[in-house]
Amino acid sequence: MGFTIFSLFPALSLTFFFISLSFPTAQSSPSSIYDHLERNGLPMGLLPKGITEFSIDPETHRFQVNLSQPCNAKFENQLHYDFNISGVLSFGKIANLSGVTQQELFLWFPVISIRVDDPSSGLINFDVGVVDKQFSLSLFENPRDCTAVDPDDSHTQSDSQPSEFLGNGIVEGDMLKAVS
Repeated sequence: MGFTIFSLFPALSLTFFFISLSFPTAQSSPSSIYDHLERNGLPMGLLPKGITEFSIDPETHRFQVNLSQPCNAKFENQLHYDFNISGVLSFGKIANLSGVTQQELFLWFPVISIRVDDPSSGLINFDVGVVDKQFSLSLFENPRDCTAVDPDDSHTQSDSQPSEFLGNGIVEGDMLKAVS
């Protein structure tokens, strides 16, 4: 009695199975916060360029994004992003948001949550506590350059010239991996 190819089949099958578990597949977890936004039905442009790192808890879906410095981005209104931005991500919504404020006239209001109720409407809602503000989803398709601001004077520079821009674009090789 000798070894046949059929007697080795179960051992080879198990070996290939365990090897395949160690390699990522096309179904792997999102590699950037922008991927997480898209998988949850939200546009990538809700967060600016210039993210230095991010983390997301797989159980609670609470995320934290870190920027190299606070900055402003212009949409229909001015948005201000702090050093750290956090919230709870669910499909079509970011709840318990902190680190983002929106300018209305000359006042700044914290953005409490962002949601897309009906993607076919083409609208996104920003809850700033006193009112919901609607914007076109198309404004947030891509992450924007964010104008750096002095952290001590972050909400008074909306009319000044930008001191520098954060981010030069999204390059696939530059996307960050999740930090646990």
